Amino acid sequence: MTVGEMLVATVPMARTLNLEFLETTAERAVVRLPDQAEYHNHIGGPHAGAMFTLAESASGAIVIAAFGDQMSRAVPLAVKAEIGYKKLAKGVVTATATLGRPVAEVIAELDAGRRPEFPVAVEIQRADGAVTGEMTVVWTLRPNA
Repeated sequence: MTVGEMLVATVPMARTLNLEFLETTAERAVVRLPDQAEYHNHIGGPHAGAMFTLAESASGAIVIAAFGDQMSRAVPLAVKAEIGYKKLAKGVVTATATLGRPVAEVIAELDAGRRPEFPVAVEIQRADGAVTGEMTVVWTLRPNA
């Protein structure tokens, strides 16, 4: 099962919005939100909440891809998120997430008994390539009790 398939199977919001996980690696996650009238806002584009969920889902996909092998000893949790809506989004939008710290560095902190935090940067684009939003999600790996 791929990371995307696992997230669609276990995260109801990903299923609800029909998110499409196009790429999920430790280096990059790319997730697409199809154009769906039932999730439009008052100006005919994807609702801000749908775009937030898209970007947060892309960040979660890269976290699972990068740190899934650590799940027996720690659970990934989003600590905080900040999003900026830059341009009008219309049609299909795609979120691309990248890790803000090297995987080995984060795991070394976990190995040292600490609870590492790390940012994930996400860019949301329209089909024409224009950046419509940017999000940063800070994640942690909380050691299991």
